[in-house]
Amino acid sequence: AGLTLNLTGPARLPPVAWANLREVWNLLAHWAGALIFILAALLIPRLLEEVRASDFILIVVVTLAAVVARALILFGLMPLLSALRLSPVVERPYRAAILWGGLRGAVTLALALAVTESFRVPLEVKRLVGILATGFTLFTLLVQGTTLRWVIGRLGLDRLSPLDAALSNQVVAVALQTVREDVARVSENYELTRETVRSEAKRFGERLDGAVKAAEDNAAISDRDRITLGLIALAGAERDTILARFRERAISARLSEQILTEADRLIEAARTGGRTGYQRAARKSLRYDRAFRVAVVLNNRLGLAGPLARMTADRFEVLLSQRLILRDLSGFIDKRIRRIHGRRVAELLHELQTRRIERVETALEGLRLQYPGYAEELERRFIRRTALRLEAREYEAMREDGLIGSELYTALVQEIDVRRLKAEERPKLDLAVQKAELVRQFELFSGLDERSLKRLTRALRTRYVDEDDVIVQRDSAPKSVFFVASGAVELETANQTWRLGRGDMFGQMAILMQKPRRTEVRAIAPSTLLVLDEARFVKLLKRSKGLQEAVRATAEKRGLSNDAFTLPDLVAPKA
Repeated sequence: AGLTLNLTGPARLPPVAWANLREVWNLLAHWAGALIFILAALLIPRLLEEVRASDFILIVVVTLAAVVARALILFGLMPLLSALRLSPVVERPYRAAILWGGLRGAVTLALALAVTESFRVPLEVKRLVGILATGFTLFTLLVQGTTLRWVIGRLGLDRLSPLDAALSNQVVAVALQTVREDVARVSENYELTRETVRSEAKRFGERLDGAVKAAEDNAAISDRDRITLGLIALAGAERDTILARFRERAISARLSEQILTEADRLIEAARTGGRTGYQRAARKSLRYDRAFRVAVVLNNRLGLAGPLARMTADRFEVLLSQRLILRDLSGFIDKRIRRIHGRRVAELLHELQTRRIERVETALEGLRLQYPGYAEELERRFIRRTALRLEAREYEAMREDGLIGSELYTALVQEIDVRRLKAEERPKLDLAVQKAELVRQFELFSGLDERSLKRLTRALRTRYVDEDDVIVQRDSAPKSVFFVASGAVELETANQTWRLGRGDMFGQMAILMQKPRRTEVRAIAPSTLLVLDEARFVKLLKRSKGLQEAVRATAEKRGLSNDAFTLPDLVAPKA
């Protein structure tokens, strides 16, 4: 229960409830640990009356076995997991400290008590288990516990690294800047004596200037590390903004957990990989994950649209929230990071932030083009939730100012909660209806009647591809034609490249020329494609003059004549 709550609680429980729960859980943990030692003190001593010399040898064996087992995990398994990118890298000094200080006695005693109080366990086994558990616990407390500080000192873990020292200077400088603004505001509100304010402001200003200078002039920190520090601070500010939006109920609890996870990955990626790691993690957050691909397969092959509709709606809402949060961070860069790390670092962070916003807006625009009606419904829902949040804030301010009483405030808040429950209901996404609307937006299909459009909608399959995914491989057999619903793709053949976007198609020339594909097609952005098989494409080509003209235009663009491909029984050759 504790592991589950710690993993999911911060993003699912209201902040006040989460704080209270942590206090209660810490108290329960304290009393549980104390109770184990009290029970051990009452029950185990009677088992120690017949301690033998061989028991001390067994205690040494048990202790060594525990240390060796932990060493195999820390120095054998953990580096392997780090190499496979399944675990963050843990430096060797920290692993050594974990090896010496990670043994605990409470769990050992709890398990030992379960054995010693069992009626089915022989007395000799009870005695042996009790002695070994007690000896192991005493070694943990008296030897490891008393020498751990010395071990940490010898490993150099009690001293800040240059990067952490710079981070400390950064925190001090940022905090003092905020304090100065707040002190100036308080002094003005209370109309304190000017001489007093001026003298104290001078003293505080000297301390602030010293802190800022220490952050800017730290010779041990390179420009690369300064960028890393700025990215860590920026990712931390993003996480704080997400939590603030969650407290204000601007982001749903379920989705805030996902967005918080992405923010934590950004922080860890910036710490370990600097700018490159930050950019890689930012791009990865926009990719279609494995669960989404499974949902696509379920929708295309089994007709189960529920999982795909839910994940698409989640992606829509997450992108909307990310766009708003990222735009709020520009002020943080200008007010905080620029003052500490300088104009060059701030401008670089602005550039990285602008790229992230562009990627998010591109992905969001792709969904908006694909599901236009649903995008509007989500935006209306966001406006209603924002209005309720602002209204609740006004009522709270009035109560704090004494303008309304507690009973009236409670009644108003209850009324807002009722309306908020209605606003929390997310509109349902119908993929079939949305795909029909999407097909109607293609100019290529403008000449088709309503019946043909419905038949075409049923025949088209939706395919989602990530950036850098290969859609069509060179020399593959032509089987399908692709229409770009959102995103962008790049075609490469004979050292020439073309880029196609929404409304374009590709793959038709290989079918008409009846030759293996000579072009490799790769996605250059997360894209949504509509796929039509060869037989249905030929039938559609017979009925759509717009599609025929598009085929000719594509051939002319690539320098092909009408003789290079055939349109049998479709249309008379051009004069």
